[in-house]
Amino acid sequence: MTLFPKLSVGWLNGWILLAVYGLVFGAVVRSLPKDVIARLYDKSNWTPSQRVLTIVGKLLSSVLFVILAFSPLQIGRPIFIIGSALFVLGLLGLVIALFNFSAARPGRPATTGLYRISRNPQWVMLIIVFVGGSLAAGSWSALLLFAMAAACYHFRILAEERSCIATYGDAYRAYLTRVPRYLLFF
Repeated sequence: MTLFPKLSVGWLNGWILLAVYGLVFGAVVRSLPKDVIARLYDKSNWTPSQRVLTIVGKLLSSVLFVILAFSPLQIGRPIFIIGSALFVLGLLGLVIALFNFSAARPGRPATTGLYRISRNPQWVMLIIVFVGGSLAAGSWSALLLFAMAAACYHFRILAEERSCIATYGDAYRAYLTRVPRYLLFF
């Protein structure tokens, strides 16, 4: 792992991971019904500060994507194997979480599948995806940027939860008491 990897244009760079992520995520989202996509990207009940922090998170993510795209993958090193395994695990979990979200009955919050262990399994899986990608590229700076972006996205999650309370009422309040926001005790 290096703080700032030597960025270059190459065939075996992190762009491969970003392309796989983009293709898989894009294909899954395009397969979802339009009403599910609308729920997935609902921004109602967001405060102006949460909108600003989401924009900051997106800007940090964009810089992360550039660093990953031009960082050579650490193929053959243990950190590449660990990072790649996390990347695949996170991507698989993200797909499962999206389908779990899609399967929620109309007018009810998603509470089955991965939603039984986390109120935000999509975000948890994205964290695993991008931690894995940062490790596979051997970049501490990518990992740091992602941590900063994730901190900003936490406020987006708070807005989403407020929106879910407004939409689902007592059913979501009961869900809040049973299931942690991220995993286990968070």
